[in-house]
Amino acid sequence: MSASVEQGRRFEDFRVGERWTSEPFTITAEEIMAFARENDPQPMHTDPAAAQAGPFGGLIASGWQIAALAMRAFLRAGGYGKTPMIGMGVDELRWLKPVRAGDTLVVEREIIETIRSKSRPDVGTIRTRVQVRNQHGDVVMSMISLGRVPAR
Repeated sequence: MSASVEQGRRFEDFRVGERWTSEPFTITAEEIMAFARENDPQPMHTDPAAAQAGPFGGLIASGWQIAALAMRAFLRAGGYGKTPMIGMGVDELRWLKPVRAGDTLVVEREIIETIRSKSRPDVGTIRTRVQVRNQHGDVVMSMISLGRVPAR
């Protein structure tokens, strides 16, 4: 067993109801356009003039960027520390409101379920509700993440 597993949390250490909230971070037009040019090159994300005439009346961030920023905020804050979390998937991903340049976002995570594997008792699955809120408190993105962690 690696030292990082020994120093990290195990499945049994996670509790339903555990919560975590990120530090606020602000997204800029430059970040929105740079991400979109590489990953989601639609005019509403890459071209402010074209976006002005589009359905959102201005430049908005790609939902995929918001999902990536939510992960980055969690990891920068330490995530689950030295626990080797293996991503298994995402359920119920929803982009609920547009994110615009200058919006300040926070990421909230709550453990909603812990399930020990029946076929591999050395691991368990952690289900986490993730919500990203803007400066007005509006949920702009939500999802359920699933991760596998080592058990005792």
